[in-house]
Amino acid sequence: MEFNKLIQVRRSVRSYASAPSHEELVQILHNAQQAPSWKNSQTTRWYIAETPEKREELRLALHAANQKKAINAALIVSTYEKNIAGFTGGNPDNEVGNGWGAYDLGLHDAYLLLAAKDAGFDTLIMGLREGDKVRDLFSIPDSEEILSVIAIGKGAEEPAMRPRKPLEEIAFFA
Repeated sequence: MEFNKLIQVRRSVRSYASAPSHEELVQILHNAQQAPSWKNSQTTRWYIAETPEKREELRLALHAANQKKAINAALIVSTYEKNIAGFTGGNPDNEVGNGWGAYDLGLHDAYLLLAAKDAGFDTLIMGLREGDKVRDLFSIPDSEEILSVIAIGKGAEEPAMRPRKPLEEIAFFA
């Protein structure tokens, strides 16, 4: 799909008809890996719940408001390795510190959303989850920060574009 169209048609979908196959997930994740990262540190980690059993376990670790939204979707836990991006010799390179790991993860997740849409799938980023349960489900080490769970699948709805703030409210040219 042409890029300008891709970014215009991608929406946060809250109802899914089906999940992608393993091969489709691998291709989407491979494309998302192409995102830039601090000194090419590549600290993003994704834990994928694709079997029906694992999807259900992870779905139940979501906040009640998100559990229904994740039905029939594959679920991806999005983490980054702490104290690497934005660090040299174990010390933060500036005041942002681990914010750089979160920044890089955001870039990778944005690429994931666009790669999924380009492959014909819809997504929803969910930040409301029970982190300890999610960590236990995948044995995620404490050295990683869990940020979100991403639902991915064929949407059962086509939500309208939500309004965006006027550019002059968010961009300041000097």
